[in-house]
Amino acid sequence: MAESRIDAVAVIGLGRFGTAVARELARMGRDFLAIDERMEIVQQMADEFANVVQADATNPATLKRLGVHELGAAVVAIGSDLEASVLTVLALSELGVPVIWAKAVNERHKRILQRTGAHHVVMPEADRGRRVAHLVSTRMMDFIELDDGYAFVKTTPPEVLVGRPLSDTHIREKYGVTVVGVKRPGACFTYATEATVIERGDILIVSGPTEQVERFTQLA
Repeated sequence: MAESRIDAVAVIGLGRFGTAVARELARMGRDFLAIDERMEIVQQMADEFANVVQADATNPATLKRLGVHELGAAVVAIGSDLEASVLTVLALSELGVPVIWAKAVNERHKRILQRTGAHHVVMPEADRGRRVAHLVSTRMMDFIELDDGYAFVKTTPPEVLVGRPLSDTHIREKYGVTVVGVKRPGACFTYATEATVIERGDILIVSGPTEQVERFTQLA
């Protein structure tokens, strides 16, 4: 790893979540440093990752020695040891790492991480559970919720839209959502315009505040 790489990432904790993050970064060709305190895990990952080290990430001096303070972002993927998770986020914050992502196992853990210095907190199990709940209870085919209560969904159109150009449906005024794109059977996705006529069998990409998107996908 270069001495100073603002576009590089530290991945701390090589359980299932951390390993998945590191593998995706590797696939994308991103520069990253993987860290875990368990030597057996580091040895297992040494053949797969170019930069993987055994270290105690709760120690700011250790992280500084590894050059983590020079990187642009860090992902704290420690889940089983809550104290280590919080102390690692605190150490990264003290070192001034610009962007800190962290994994939380529950809402209380999430709040502590946010107060300690994490800029973004994810709860993989809870997020997957919410996503599945949305998919099984509405017409949604896929669901992505952003941190600020905004969502993108892939869904089939309700009958109230079928056969009409979007300009005639007043979808934003009535439902508070926007149709971003449309996919016809056998065709690629195209950006939606006011002149786009929605047909039965189309697949829509819809965006908007999460609650309004949910209500829209429950229309008959």
